[in-house]
Amino acid sequence: MTGPDAPFLRTLCSLRWLAVAGQAATILVATWVLGLPLPQLPLWSGVAVLAVFNLYTQLRPEPADTAPLTAFGHILVDVIILTWMVSWSGGIANPFGSLFLILIALAAFALPLRWALAVASACLLGYAASGLFGQPLPAGYFNALDLNRWGVIATFLLSAAVVLIFSTRLAIALRERELELSALRERFARNEGIVALATHAASVAHELNTPLATMTLLADDVAERSEEPEVREDMETLRELLVQCRERVLALAAPASNDGPGRAHSTAQQVLEQWRLVRPTIDLHRNDDAPLRLPLDPGVGHLLMVLLNNAADAGEQAGRPRVDLSLRIEGDDLIGEVRDYGHGFNARAAVLPGKLFGSSKSEGMGVGLALSHATIERLDGEMWMRPAQGAGSRVGFRLPLAPREE
Repeated sequence: MTGPDAPFLRTLCSLRWLAVAGQAATILVATWVLGLPLPQLPLWSGVAVLAVFNLYTQLRPEPADTAPLTAFGHILVDVIILTWMVSWSGGIANPFGSLFLILIALAAFALPLRWALAVASACLLGYAASGLFGQPLPAGYFNALDLNRWGVIATFLLSAAVVLIFSTRLAIALRERELELSALRERFARNEGIVALATHAASVAHELNTPLATMTLLADDVAERSEEPEVREDMETLRELLVQCRERVLALAAPASNDGPGRAHSTAQQVLEQWRLVRPTIDLHRNDDAPLRLPLDPGVGHLLMVLLNNAADAGEQAGRPRVDLSLRIEGDDLIGEVRDYGHGFNARAAVLPGKLFGSSKSEGMGVGLALSHATIERLDGEMWMRPAQGAGSRVGFRLPLAPREE
């Protein structure tokens, strides 16, 4: 069962089995131990009806959603059966008649006000009916005062146990729902920031396109005029960097679809080549069996680039400019892990991956990891951060591979 009232209905089913067992045990004890000549057929019929109803409730196909009306219907069945059982076993003289209060308490805990009032009205009618039409409690081996005293004690213990179990389970369900709502609010706030950032990036991309094109032409012009090989080589590197910047700017200005310019799938080899061009001083080590020809979603390529840059920054700050990259395929998942040789991270001060505009670096904007985390969520993957043995940290991810077209 799903919906806001599903935990309440599941708890009712559990408590109803407790009621079936308790009613059956009470009939047996009252008949064979206390010597009360109770009407067996009506009482066992009530127990059977309650058991069959609870079995039907648990075995039937679960509804797509639950509503307070459904929960009210469940409690109404309990009220009718309790009225029947109390009426055939002493009426209001039966101390178990106070169990109507348990049903009212359950409804007040979990149902809206009008439905809780409806349950209270049904309980009042049931209690009144058991008082008006209830059969007197027959005499047994013990006097009526002793029976009533022990019945009150048993009712109190049973009521305390039911309220404790129900309130505990309901509190756990409410805490889980609050955690889910809190996570959804954080994700919504972060996604709003990402949308605003994307809108601003698209406008800035149009402004940067012309200066970058001019700088590319100037780099070509300087390379053609210069006769020194070192200058030509530096200008060629500068031109490649400018071309890469222009491609990124065009990707920012393009719509978020794979058909737009700059949105085509790239391979891991291409991502690593672009990264080496930007960070040539970093010593990169990778596993030999890495699937470098595997096409990557643009978001995955950006994720890999962000993790490599963060690892390179951490290593440079510690004087160990080295990054280890591990890429492998396990089943239908792509698993990657980037290890740096920096100072490690402080678990208390570490920035959450989903927090936008929060960075542990003095010059960082905190956008890279937030966008990466959004990519992980969009592709139904997972991401983790662990301390590395010796020095540094390890940041990894697991992503399901997209089905390949044949």
